[in-house]
Amino acid sequence: MKREEPNVEKLRVMSVFGTRPEAIKMAPLVQELKRYPEIESLCCVTAQHRQMLDSVMEVFHLQADCDLNIMAPRQTLSSITCKCLAGMDDVIDRMKPDLILVHGDTSTTFAGALSAFYHQVPVGHVEAGLRTYDRYSPFPEEMNRKMVGAIATLHFCPTENNRRNLARENITEGVFVTGNTVIDALKTTVRRDYTFSTDELNALPYGEKKIILVTCHRRENYGEPMKNIMLALRQIALENEDVELVYPVHLSPVVREAVQTYLAGTPRVHLIDPLAADEMHNLMARCYLVLTDSGGLQEEAPALGKPVLVLRRETERPEAVAAGTVKIAGVVQEEIAALARELIRSPAAYERMAHAVNPYGDGQACRRIAEAILWHFGRRAAPPADYCGSGEET
Repeated sequence: MKREEPNVEKLRVMSVFGTRPEAIKMAPLVQELKRYPEIESLCCVTAQHRQMLDSVMEVFHLQADCDLNIMAPRQTLSSITCKCLAGMDDVIDRMKPDLILVHGDTSTTFAGALSAFYHQVPVGHVEAGLRTYDRYSPFPEEMNRKMVGAIATLHFCPTENNRRNLARENITEGVFVTGNTVIDALKTTVRRDYTFSTDELNALPYGEKKIILVTCHRRENYGEPMKNIMLALRQIALENEDVELVYPVHLSPVVREAVQTYLAGTPRVHLIDPLAADEMHNLMARCYLVLTDSGGLQEEAPALGKPVLVLRRETERPEAVAAGTVKIAGVVQEEIAALARELIRSPAAYERMAHAVNPYGDGQACRRIAEAILWHFGRRAAPPADYCGSGEET
């Protein structure tokens, strides 16, 4: 792989993100990059999700250098992408970055990478190499990350399996196995003495009852799958008097309508507004079990020793399934309820999942990414050692 020629000026590395999950995973990296005297760390937000993004920025004490503020009511994938591309034109011309970092698989990710390509600025893809091999599930994320993979110069893979996925697509240069930056974020947010911002969360019977944390919001689950998931959640609450379900409900009107239709008024189901990143992480740390269609929670919960049932037909994160800490529950009501029932009522089944090894990182992903960037630009003699999935480096 050809490396860039070293220069005496600081490297201008601009991180671009726009949603809550991206911000959680990019915040520790933006902060890590600031630690290096050779790097000027810049932050550009698109605000694809305005309110939920802002809460993360506040938790991690981040200030954006550029804010595109694109969010609009009932925005479409096309409108998000077009606004991002138009806004990034001016940002790149003004900030003149040497490298643009994008994360994962959102419309902001794709548009940020494409805009960088149009300006001939190299792209670093954080959380590279995740695949389901179904272009419509998750939608539009699967194609977003494949297209970013084709554009990127540097690929920062959480796991060795992600590297193998890229190799199948003949992407073998500029690939680094770093672990997932979300594990770095958890080191900052989770505290034993944490106090929640609401009486409802502080008053939950942690330790006395089994607290189940729920999220469900993905586009591919809209319609019949989401109805089935909601009915399964209702069944779990009604069948098990020793559980309390806590569901921070996504702001999507489609999600909120489904939740109100099938879950409102159900005993032992707490429907609350979306949580700030630190509150979500600390609630996860104290819960018994996680039911989710989120990608990030599949990585975060295993790091906290919490079993996860994935409310989807497949996952682009098979490492935790193989390790035993995650199971695919699907989108059929009785199948979801049956898997939850087993974990609620069988201590042996629960312990097998709770004590599985987390494969996603050791809290050093941001350091590895920073050192890989410096090596690429000729500021380090050697690249960082890869994360091998066991808390060690190779």
